[in-house]
Amino acid sequence: MTAQSRALFAVLIVTGVAWGLTMPFSKIVVASGYRHFGIIFWQQVVCAAILLGWLALRQRRLPLTATALRRYLFIALFGTIIPNAGSYIAQERLPAGLVSVCFALIPMMALPLALAVRLERPEPMRLLGILAGMVGILLIVLPDASLPDPSALPFVLFALAAAFCYAVEGVGLGKLGTAGLDPIQLLAGAAVVSLFFALPLSLVTGSWITPGQGALRIDLALVAVAAIHALCYAGYVWMVGHGGAIFAAQVSYIVTGSGVVWAMILLGERYSLWVWMAIAVVFIGLFLVQPRPVRNQNRANAVSSPEAKDFAADQSRAP
Repeated sequence: MTAQSRALFAVLIVTGVAWGLTMPFSKIVVASGYRHFGIIFWQQVVCAAILLGWLALRQRRLPLTATALRRYLFIALFGTIIPNAGSYIAQERLPAGLVSVCFALIPMMALPLALAVRLERPEPMRLLGILAGMVGILLIVLPDASLPDPSALPFVLFALAAAFCYAVEGVGLGKLGTAGLDPIQLLAGAAVVSLFFALPLSLVTGSWITPGQGALRIDLALVAVAAIHALCYAGYVWMVGHGGAIFAAQVSYIVTGSGVVWAMILLGERYSLWVWMAIAVVFIGLFLVQPRPVRNQNRANAVSSPEAKDFAADQSRAP
């Protein structure tokens, strides 16, 4: 194994394990009484500070053209405000591990959307992956032993809605293109735009958070989620650039698995046999829907339009 290969695998593992940590940390924040839009506002403050600082160090500016602003708005809505709110509402009643499993369905939700807008061609094995994802969710929501409380079933819908929004985000960017913006610029711009939505929403819904008034460990967990997300996304972008979108997409397995394990370690969560079966089926679905490597460079050049590259880089993004 070459030094570059070792570096790629090291970044893949560290990124996936760290990204999975955001699920139990988010659960800790939500369980403290902090609520959706207030959490989103302060996380985007941290995220914007880190990413804008990154751009400044690299002497890159944040474009503010009309085209760029439309991309920022799209990501802010479908990659931050709506899915994050759904995720935090879901975590009010669901174990963090189950939310991690729901988010593993993002590539399976993205595939039929990509087929609908002709970013992908139908392949029988990948369609089986979508079916596996559906079976995985049924294993969670149908047996009585899967959920800690049957009344929590509606909250699964919030988690699935969040995953669907992330899928819409990836496919939408694949179809629209990134207008020449790199992923760090896109995420930084979206973080800034998100603030203009999250601030009034947090005030209107009574979910505003005043820093320093809660327990220090809760505020630190909130900041950690934002910082980890920003740094892990940068790591993901690096993997796409150096190892390709197909290699980087494997982070989905590690994020899901580590999210479940971190929840068991930090939160003491335990799952029924039905949930472990669901996790296994979802992992099979992830394997089946992953894009297949092209056979040669000529074919790669033929299929790698800017739109297809954007979609490949974004369809497996973790929250």
